[in-house]
Amino acid sequence: MLLKAPPHQVAGHQAAEGNLGPLVDGAGRFFKPLQDHDRGSKEVGFYQSFWSNSQLPPNVYRFFPSFYGTQLLEASDGSGPREHLVINDVVSSLYRPSVIDVKIGSRTWYPGASDEYVDKCVEKDRTSTSLKLGFRISGLQVYQTEELGLWKPGRRWVKAILSIDQVRSVLRAFVSSNASSSSPDCTHAPAIFGGPTGVLAQLLELKQWFERQTFYHFYSTSVLLMYGRDEADGSRPVAASVKLVDFAHVVDGEGVIDHNFLGGLCSLIKFVEDILESVDGSVAWTSKLGSAAD
Repeated sequence: MLLKAPPHQVAGHQAAEGNLGPLVDGAGRFFKPLQDHDRGSKEVGFYQSFWSNSQLPPNVYRFFPSFYGTQLLEASDGSGPREHLVINDVVSSLYRPSVIDVKIGSRTWYPGASDEYVDKCVEKDRTSTSLKLGFRISGLQVYQTEELGLWKPGRRWVKAILSIDQVRSVLRAFVSSNASSSSPDCTHAPAIFGGPTGVLAQLLELKQWFERQTFYHFYSTSVLLMYGRDEADGSRPVAASVKLVDFAHVVDGEGVIDHNFLGGLCSLIKFVEDILESVDGSVAWTSKLGSAAD
């Protein structure tokens, strides 16, 4: 089995230059090395609990990667055999994928975490948009056009996303054919964010579950927003998809709604709704101008 670093990973630890990170097999499987300090075993425990929980509504499963257990593999950093979580590679089926990783929650540290870990998370939450918006953008890539190619800003650029206007601009860029431009055109917003199967509809469906579910509380979990291109027509976006990933810090909900995650999810939904509304408004306004000119 030939393994390699995921070509479309936009956030998290990456298996590059001898570092420990996830691997993919090119056939739809994603191998994530189990994290130290029980984080890896906790993530495996979540997947086992989630996929064996018969009380979950059937529609919820599609928002989570499929789980295939664990496998002992040679670690990407050359440190020897290491246990890996095996899940489906949620990006592998997309042609020329555009992906954005949004870490949800105004608080990313979990109950029972060490003081050192809490201090680290509090600092990140305070110095990013997590505390004020309930989410922060952790990474992204956007396939623009044949001429412009792939736009994938570096970590330093992503960490500088600190204002509401910057977040709005990045989310607009995500659905634009000129993402790297200072004035994103939002060309793909109606097709990707809108419609009965678009990102907004999927986020609202996920929100309905979080308004009721009390099984789990998700800390430092990300929502991936993704879409690909039609292989016959590279300019046409297709297959909008929403997935949750990263579950090393999920804890028992103990019968209480996860307001931390729900609040951040609602905040993200509002941004997507506003972008769709602004695009629809500009289209209507332009149409009126055209009628007047005629």
